[in-house]
Amino acid sequence: MTVPTIRIDEMVTDQSGAYFTADRLLETITSEFQTIKVFETQDFGKLMRIDGCNMVSERDEFFYHENLIHPVATAQANPQNVLIIGGGDGGAAEEILKHPSIVKVTLCELDVAVVEMSKRHFASVHRGVFDDPRLSLVIDDGIKLIDETREKFDLITLDLTDPIGEAKALYSQAFFAQCKAKLGMGGALTIHTGSPFAHPSRVRESMANLRATFRIVTAWFVHIPMYGATWGFACGSDALDIRKISASEIDRRLAERQVDHRQFYNGAIHHAMQALPEYVRTLLR
Repeated sequence: MTVPTIRIDEMVTDQSGAYFTADRLLETITSEFQTIKVFETQDFGKLMRIDGCNMVSERDEFFYHENLIHPVATAQANPQNVLIIGGGDGGAAEEILKHPSIVKVTLCELDVAVVEMSKRHFASVHRGVFDDPRLSLVIDDGIKLIDETREKFDLITLDLTDPIGEAKALYSQAFFAQCKAKLGMGGALTIHTGSPFAHPSRVRESMANLRATFRIVTAWFVHIPMYGATWGFACGSDALDIRKISASEIDRRLAERQVDHRQFYNGAIHHAMQALPEYVRTLLR
């Protein structure tokens, strides 16, 4: 007897996207903010969707989390205090805590239901990070936290949903400037920017807002299977230029820091991701 499958459509634009199949729906929560579903799939393992969009899966999370965190954290000589806004699945926090210099990570997630779902279903993504004493979990609005905190951070990572609706404010020049005010000497901001092919206006606007805020802005791009698209990341800083660190130095630091369990990131990839095709160069001018 053939077991019926569930079709999952990941719409990259209103007219196109990718599809996946799941064997079963494991759990659904409708929180104060959104609807969260976890599916069991053959190709991706467990997969979380929020309001009908793929967010994280067991098998391909490394494409996103490693490249959101390591290009900047590895380029920094001694990162210690980190703020992650969003990232309730724990994947970004798990990656940054591989760097032994980290003293504290503040994870600010708006929706506790995301954290609860992740604790139940995505241990292979967060690897128990919620029990790490260096992690401080704050369930609150990221804009409010940035406005109220007196801390200075070496790295602020915006691990957010797409810049649609209320989330759009977290991609604004005004919010980037607020984040910059909370960075210490040599500090940096990282963010994902979307697909340069499917979302050119989003990428262009996010990069323009970063350039209006920071002296040094660097973009890099990776294909993420679960999103069905090439996806952009960016770093803004007034002091740190991740392009200037050599591949051999990246590899040396990764080895010295024992940043293990990587499936994507290394010294050669650090620079390869920053090699931009012509259509992206044109987009970012």
